Amino acid sequence: MNYKRILTIQDISCVGQCSLTVALPILSACGQETCILPSAVLSTHTMGYSFPYVRDLTSDIPDFQKHWQKENILFDTIYTGYLGSTQQVAMVENILETMVVQGGKTVVDPAMADHGKLYPAFDMAYVEAMKGLVSKADVVVPNLTEACFLTGCPYQECYDKAYIMDVVAKLHALGTKWVVLTGIAFEDGMTGVLISGEGKVDHYVHPRIPQNFHGTGDVYASAFVGSWVSGKTMNDAARIAADYTCKCIENTIDDESHWYGVKFETALPYLIQRLGE
Repeated sequence: MNYKRILTIQDISCVGQCSLTVALPILSACGQETCILPSAVLSTHTMGYSFPYVRDLTSDIPDFQKHWQKENILFDTIYTGYLGSTQQVAMVENILETMVVQGGKTVVDPAMADHGKLYPAFDMAYVEAMKGLVSKADVVVPNLTEACFLTGCPYQECYDKAYIMDVVAKLHALGTKWVVLTGIAFEDGMTGVLISGEGKVDHYVHPRIPQNFHGTGDVYASAFVGSWVSGKTMNDAARIAADYTCKCIENTIDDESHWYGVKFETALPYLIQRLGE
């Protein structure tokens, strides 16, 4: 059995189906031991609710790391999501450098921007810090906005393949071995994921569901990491994660009261089935 220990580092939004409340159950459902390092605890996520209660855990992160080092705890894979500050990014970069087993895997979801804009909490200093974290990653899983901020490319909603491949090449130039670029398609009504690494490019396309839900990026990244660590190829993991994310949206789209996230739990049997194929 391919049983690995994964550490995922991101915030806990206690209500809202994103970040660690998504990553922990999805990675566990993929059959992997899942450990967590919360960067902050929020009463809810920040989209659609009033401003949440927030407990920043920046000052606690070094003590978590010191205890793990004292106990000789290492991780087969480290997967990072939303981080709250440049200080946290620097701390997490050190964790990536020191707490992965030899030959282990590192995955960074930049989780800092969408629709051409940075999230309100971030600025260009944060982008520069994130470039350093990406340089330490085996895999980076950005959307197009995040990829553009990381590479300095102008964001375009209408683009061609040459533009996308230029963005991807510049991501590789930062140091990451693999790029899994989400939300990419070259025809109307479609979306998909472009996978680049080891000199090869694959592009998986599927129909776009014309409704946005908070947390689907976290769902995708978690399902991708869980699938890849479970032994799927990079391309198969990216495809399974895309299909699973679509299934989560399909299970939610008719419920107007469930506006704050996707019902990812109801689609976990589908994910487990796909992993068994």
